[in-house]
Amino acid sequence: MPTNQNVFSSLAAWRRRAVSRAVHRGARWVRETAAVTADRPGPYRFRRIGTGTRLAFPQGTVFGDPWIEIGDHCIIAQDVTLTAGMMPDLDLGPEPILTLGNGVVLGRGSHVIADVRLTIGDDCFFGPGVYLTTTNHSYDDPDVPVGKQWPRTAPVAIGAGSWIGTGAVILPGARLGRNVVVAAGAVVRGEVPDHAVVAGAPAKVVRSWDPQEGWQPPLRTPAPVPIPEGVTPEQLVALGEWRAEESVQAGEAYEAS
Repeated sequence: MPTNQNVFSSLAAWRRRAVSRAVHRGARWVRETAAVTADRPGPYRFRRIGTGTRLAFPQGTVFGDPWIEIGDHCIIAQDVTLTAGMMPDLDLGPEPILTLGNGVVLGRGSHVIADVRLTIGDDCFFGPGVYLTTTNHSYDDPDVPVGKQWPRTAPVAIGAGSWIGTGAVILPGARLGRNVVVAAGAVVRGEVPDHAVVAGAPAKVVRSWDPQEGWQPPLRTPAPVPIPEGVTPEQLVALGEWRAEESVQAGEAYEAS
């Protein structure tokens, strides 16, 4: 009897593993097939979707796509909302409303809400859960619920090369310069100059680049050393192993002393 139980248990475990593998293969197939690219735009009619760009499945809310331009080699993660206009099926005129440059990365669960012109420059990176909007609620009339009052809108522009941290909020009228860093959770409005780091709610400049003095206040850590050209993956692995061995030897020498 124990032998039969072992056989049945092994068979059940094999079936569970087989089902699990099949489910994962199916999920992978769905993700690959349902991703949106220039060759496979799915149900969308983007004004432009560039070469090498990919919108991961599942996509978030997407509407106003004929007024959305997406550049080359962009990565749009899962559950990212991209909208042009206040609601679907509006005629927004001849010009684009939302433009993403080349090489833009939008992290999972981010929202880009463009009721008026919103532009994101080349090579901008956004962490998960970032919220960009050209529209904000108004509360002018104290007798009317805020959600029922007509909102205010203002264009938004994100300069090329900027990095927007996880959970940041970019409000209507914000204009960020080139290579701006927005700290996680910051709430940004107004003008931000080139090569600035902003943090807080409301966000303020906490570090900026001076052509003569460099970063002010100075960076607390040295700049990372880039990998030299021509270094192979095998050499990098060997270097990592050598450094690990050096660390172990240093630890043993410290304990011995």
